[in-house]
Parts: sequence; structure tokens; C-alpha cells
Amino acid sequence: MRLAGMTARVAGGYAKARIKSVFQSDEDAERERADVNTRTGELIAKTLGELKGAVMKVGQMASIARDVLPKEIADALATLQREAPPIPYDVIAEQVEREFGRPPEALFARFDRTPFAAASIGQVHRAQTDDGREVVVKVQYPGVDEAVDSDLSHLRFVLKASGLVKIKRQTLDALFEELRTRLHEELDYCNEADNVRFFHDYYRDNDMVVVPKVIGERSSQRVLTLSYEPGDHVDETREYPAVLRNQLAATLFRTVCDQIFSLEVIHADPNPANFAFRSDGRLVFYDFGCVKRLRPEVVEAYRDTIRSGLTEDYDGVEAGLRRLGARNLDGPEVPASVYKMWRDIFARPLLGDVEFDYGTSTLHLDALHHVPGFLAKYLGSFQPVAELVFLDRVVVGHYGTMRRLEARGRFGVLLREWI
Repeated sequence: MRLAGMTARVAGGYAKARIKSVFQSDEDAERERADVNTRTGELIAKTLGELKGAVMKVGQMASIARDVLPKEIADALATLQREAPPIPYDVIAEQVEREFGRPPEALFARFDRTPFAAASIGQVHRAQTDDGREVVVKVQYPGVDEAVDSDLSHLRFVLKASGLVKIKRQTLDALFEELRTRLHEELDYCNEADNVRFFHDYYRDNDMVVVPKVIGERSSQRVLTLSYEPGDHVDETREYPAVLRNQLAATLFRTVCDQIFSLEVIHADPNPANFAFRSDGRLVFYDFGCVKRLRPEVVEAYRDTIRSGLTEDYDGVEAGLRRLGARNLDGPEVPASVYKMWRDIFARPLLGDVEFDYGTSTLHLDALHHVPGFLAKYLGSFQPVAELVFLDRVVVGHYGTMRRLEARGRFGVLLREWI
């Protein structure tokens, strides 16, 4: 009911603004549009933040694509990344006691009552173990694991009823099944502890990547305790010298490529709050609840599609998209000129040996400029692929991170190592 009410208010607000714009000057209509976007963003962020769980997680995923959303909505949704409404300490303490039979004060030498961070499915508190180790304790919100299926079912209904999605029912169902699977994994903190151990071991000899350690004796299915690994948020790196930001961006780029093409296991939540940067050039990873294991044949097809695009082999691009399942063969044929248009936009950071400046990149805006005409002719030629949802999420999310780092570098040269 909360989601349906939100959707009705959003739709009503935009309908009212469209009617008013007929009788307004361009300047007044633009001011009205900005006001409506601001109110819409605040309403969506407030509703999803209070509901938490699966619907807030989807809101966070949407907020990562801040460059393709109206600024007012993007700014409001960005609060879901770092400023989710916390829940009272007593609720957190009761959840800890349910898991361990003792309250936080009996389990830790110090347990901060004020949350260090609040997210979609859990809340993080700083603490100290009896032997003096500084740790963070992630406590899952009570009942959120039981509500995932219901939340996603309601969200899918809202998306269908609002007309915001226009894809085949079976495709939408597959997308939501992928979301459901990943969210259930994310709600199992034993699974996340295994993921942390996996990545910690993988990066054991990598001096540029930091992964926390699991404190096993203070972890359970709904409570996860990790070593405290400090670092600066991406927005705080503006004080870093350009050469350091470029170094950090190269490390992030290499790490993502290595996870996709070599490890075939990706840290699949590029929310900026899940990463930190250090002045010594090291990259810190947090939150390993959402990890996607990629099938080798998917990685191979993904690599071949990118390679074909970079070399302007558009028959190869078509073949790669078919292998990935992204081409709907019931739709119109796609000429090479369409692939070239998108290739010339999206491959811009990777072409040749020249340095690319993410800080001044406009490829997202150039892409949006072509979307209306593309959708009018070729919407039926493509379809979303459930298995690529989280891989695409990583690529789009880290494009935003690279822009916020204002990174410069020869990223095409770096990519060659993997393709």
C-alpha cells in the first residue's frame, strides 16, 4: 500500500505539472519541473528508506545511475547510500541478544550505541573486542529476511501497474528472480562471511587492495563482525592530489576487470559507501553480501562482444549479444550503423592509447540524447538479461565512481590485459 500510494502521488504530480506547463512560459515550466522532481525524489527516498529491505535496495541500485536521472531525484536517492534512517538501539540490541543469548555490552568491551552506518537490510555499529581489536558489527534489521519475497512481489506489481517497464512478462519475472536470489544470499550473513574470507584470501598478496577480516566468534546468520578498516569516501578524495586519484582509479579499474575476466566472481554492489580510499593508494572493499559468480560461457561471450566492439567487428557484436541472450530475435534487425553509434559512445574511455578524462566525460549524456530515437526503432530488438543485471550494475556504478574521482588514464591499455 505504501508503494502504491507513492506511485500514485508521483504519477499525479507529473500529470499536474504537464497540464500546468501548457499555460506557462518556458522558464516557469522549467522551474515547476525542478520543483516536482525535488518533491518526487524526497518522497521516493523517504518511502523506500522507511520500508528498508528489498525496496530500499532497489532504490540504492537506481541511485547509482545518478547521471541518467534528473538531478533533483538523483540527489534525493543518494541519501539512501549513506543516510538511511537508523532504527532504535534497543531493537539492535535485542537482535544481537537473540543471536548470541547475551546483549552487545556483554559480548564486546565497547559497543557504540550510535550507528556508524545504516543501510537497506542492516545497521553497522563500531565496537571493540575484549582483546582490544577495533571492529564493525553489522546487525540485520528484525524481520527483513522474512519480507523479501513479499516486498519484491509488491514492487514488481507497482512497476507493471505504473507502466514504467515495457518488457516481456517472462523477462521481468527472470529479472526479479535474479534480484530475489541475490537478496536472499545477502540476508545470510554466514554466506557473506564466506564471501569476505574468499576475497580476503584472494587479495592476501595484493598490497593495493584491503579486505576486512571476519571475527568468527562474534558472527552469526544475522550479525557479522569484521575488522575495522578505515578509509575516505569517494567524495572526500577531492582533497587528494590528481596523481593519487589517478592511481586509485587505475587500481579500481584493474580490480573490476580481474574479478570479471579472471576470477569470474564480482563484488556486485558498487554503492559508493561500499568502498573507501586511502592516501597511501590502497582501495578498501566493504560489504560482500552481494557477490555474483559468473558462468565461464557468459564471461567469454562478454569478452568477445567487447573485443568485437573495440575493433568495429559489428557482426561479432551481433553474435556476442545473441550468445548473451540480449538480442530479441523477434524484433527488427539491427544495422551495423546502430552498433557503431553506441560503440563510439561507450568505448570512448577505451579507444587507442590516449588518456581519457572521466572527470569531464559526457558519454552518459550523449547516450541519453540517442535513447528516444533508438527506443522508437529498436526497443523490440533487445531484452534485458537476468544474469547480466549485477554485472551491468557494477560497470554503470563504477563509471559514476570514476567520474567522482575525476580520474584520468589510459584505460584501454589496462583493459588489453584481460581481453
